Amino acid sequence: MKFAIGIGAAVAAVALAVTVASAGSSSGAEVTRGAVRPFAAGASLDIDGHAQMVRRPSGTTLVELHVEGLTPGGSYASHVHKQACAAGDADGHFQQAGPGAGTTPPNEIWPGDGPWTANPAGNADVRTTAPYVAGAEAVSVVVHDLSLPSTANKVACADLS
Repeated sequence: MKFAIGIGAAVAAVALAVTVASAGSSSGAEVTRGAVRPFAAGASLDIDGHAQMVRRPSGTTLVELHVEGLTPGGSYASHVHKQACAAGDADGHFQQAGPGAGTTPPNEIWPGDGPWTANPAGNADVRTTAPYVAGAEAVSVVVHDLSLPSTANKVACADLS
């Protein structure tokens, strides 16, 4: 079973590499990506994965997240943040139109479009497309474990660089 999961992760990584190569080179899209690493709240988990953001010349932004090592069947949410992972645990959600425009999409970018569930192996692949090109302050993706208090539920982060 562990071998099958490893192959699945390898296939996902190759698919992501192909997507990145085609998205960034031929379309004029701006692609940023980074590895998912645990925060202190996720230290007991063996979290790994990657995230990428594709700012498309067509006027949209695609954000994809692949994460492994979560609690099987656990409930999570992910958001694009405006700080790097090391800056106060990536404090603050990225908001395209600013704080007065709401804390949900489309003002914020949420891969998975809201709460999502890790599969029985503790993995998840989520994505979303925002109807605008995200500003330069969209720099990281944070994974929140919804079973923890909101003040301490950031379990992982990926810097998009």
